[in-house]
Amino acid sequence: MPYRAEYIWIDGRKPTALLRSKTKIVPDGGEPPIWGFDGSSTEQAPGEASDCVLRPVKVVPDPIRGGDDKLVMCEVLNTDMTPHESNTRVLAVEAQEKYGDQDPWFGLEQEYTFYKDGRPHGWPIGGFPAPQGGYYCGIGADEIWGREVVEDHTWACLEAGLSISGTNAEVMIGQWEFQIGPLGPVDVGDQLWIARWLLYRIAEDYDISATLNPKPVKGDWNGAGMHTNFSTSAMRESWDPIIAACEALGEVAQEHVANYGAGIEERLTGLHETAPWSEYSYGVSDRGASVRIPWQVDNDKKGYIEDRRPNANADPYVVASMITNTVCSKLAG
Repeated sequence: MPYRAEYIWIDGRKPTALLRSKTKIVPDGGEPPIWGFDGSSTEQAPGEASDCVLRPVKVVPDPIRGGDDKLVMCEVLNTDMTPHESNTRVLAVEAQEKYGDQDPWFGLEQEYTFYKDGRPHGWPIGGFPAPQGGYYCGIGADEIWGREVVEDHTWACLEAGLSISGTNAEVMIGQWEFQIGPLGPVDVGDQLWIARWLLYRIAEDYDISATLNPKPVKGDWNGAGMHTNFSTSAMRESWDPIIAACEALGEVAQEHVANYGAGIEERLTGLHETAPWSEYSYGVSDRGASVRIPWQVDNDKKGYIEDRRPNANADPYVVASMITNTVCSKLAG
């Protein structure tokens, strides 16, 4: 029997790309083939030469439709089969191919904010909720909004075979987080984009939108990030490579910040568990540092680091490729 394949891709919007998807009916027993779309409607091609190509890169079960239906993560190509200029996945592929011998691993902490009726979910009409304090990992209807979406999303990620490793309510009301990993530079990006698509799609059913705005509410409220945990085989075995990794990231700090998501200056202010975007620091158990070394890593003298700078709206392919290239080139030298 034929099945439905939902083709998912990243568009050409700037400064922050959006996800797009459409359904193809695939013949019984067939694999999702190369397909196409109108790039003039996604800011990826002019109208007079509008065709762009979708090449499947990761296929997983569709946990929403069920049965034999599939979700198909795609990369965008030009019609000559070269990578489209919006295709950032190729950066992660290149980094993984170059430094795969160091076995880089990533764990991404994707924060996001629910919106309903034009305001953060749970915010009163025409006013403000109680200050931050009880919402992080909170319990109860006076602290938590949107848990039903979170539960459905978590189950969907598991059903799709994604490496989701946890969820929690975040510091700002209506804000949540899920984690993907540990995975390599390419797979962590593929899986995070699919998990984002599932979050948006499931929230539709509740008439709620999930946003990756890095500073959804101005003032004394936490922003939303994509804290990035990273290690190599050497870092997982000894302490010196961990310090070398922290130092390497500091040498190109502003280059990384410039590619860690639009609006980063609004979030990285030095307040609300962030370091200023214009400064670089690292420290043990310090959530106000650019890069945090977890206390257990300090205790064990081996493990991983957490780059706390990437925005919630950052491109995981870009973040993974940059960290891999920066750290692994230093460790290889």
